[in-house]
Amino acid sequence: MSYLLERSLFIPRHREQVFAFFADAHNLEQITPASLRFRILTPGPVAMKAGTLIDYQLNLHGLPVKWCTRIEEFTPPSSFVDVQLSGPYRRWHHRHEFEAVPGGTEVRDRVEYELPFGPLGALVRQLFVRRSLNQIFDHRNATITQLFGK
Repeated sequence: MSYLLERSLFIPRHREQVFAFFADAHNLEQITPASLRFRILTPGPVAMKAGTLIDYQLNLHGLPVKWCTRIEEFTPPSSFVDVQLSGPYRRWHHRHEFEAVPGGTEVRDRVEYELPFGPLGALVRQLFVRRSLNQIFDHRNATITQLFGK
């Protein structure tokens, strides 16, 4: 079963500046909750373009997990897409969009994901995953708001 997470955030900065922040893979470390112990294993700087591979490590519910993504699309300064090649999800497709709006940039995230293990995966999503993803994106948006100001 496929699930969808959508978020948007207004950032009072020019689209090019906002896009550059998100396109720097190492900035993901500072906007991810510390409890996940998220770190990028790919040596920097990471040259972002279609086809770039990025390796991460994080802890999910106390268990270390390695995650590899590929940048599937890279269209500065309007969007990029990362997809999971290996990691905790059966499928992870994350579209990042950046739209210039009066006074700044509207950032939109659209994550389509599937969990492994069929009906058991659906139960795990209900009990843990949905709430965890919401907390991660809430933290991320709050941190970005602090970094860029209101």
